[in-house]
Amino acid sequence: MKKTILLVEDDAIIASGLVYALEQEGCAVTHCKSVRETRNAAAGQAFALAILDMQLPDGTGYDARELFSGTDTSIVFLTVVDDEGNIVRAFEGGADDYITKPFRLRELLARVKRTLNARGGEGHPSVLTLGGITIDTAAAKAYAEGALLDLTALEYRLLLVFAANKGHILTRSQILESIWDAAGNFVEDNTLTVYVKRLREKLGRAVNIETVRGLGYRAD
Repeated sequence: MKKTILLVEDDAIIASGLVYALEQEGCAVTHCKSVRETRNAAAGQAFALAILDMQLPDGTGYDARELFSGTDTSIVFLTVVDDEGNIVRAFEGGADDYITKPFRLRELLARVKRTLNARGGEGHPSVLTLGGITIDTAAAKAYAEGALLDLTALEYRLLLVFAANKGHILTRSQILESIWDAAGNFVEDNTLTVYVKRLREKLGRAVNIETVRGLGYRAD
């Protein structure tokens, strides 16, 4: 079955290129140019993923995001705004990814595919384990001994990275490429350290996230 994707983008040139590229990847794409059109589309069809431009003629990407509250639709923001405050706000508000313009098409397609797979896409396990943690990727929820963990979207993404690479050393660059912009050039040096610390506190003894001095992190 084709993955259903909603593209909300008011720039006709960008939209036409993305629609073509996504359809070549086997996706069924619906294109909207405004929040109003998005509301109509969301009311009539379920989407696996929505790519939302942050600046729309009648609102913002956040307005469009609200239309998918309580659904299983993955959210990717597409925007020219690349300051860290907006990026963190987007992730903590439930975004699955945040891609800045101008973007490399192949990278965007890879990140769209990764986002779909992270939600239990075809050929990928919908349940992952890491130490005493169970991750239901289809529902985007993590549990410790049966208790639901209260994770922000970014903390959840960080946990997914560790679970997919358990026992292996990950450099800081590898982690940042997985959860933020591939270049990582808008992330302050201590940002990753802060989020690893927060994740450790929430996971407690269920998972050991080891700092490997001079290299990065290893979790098991």
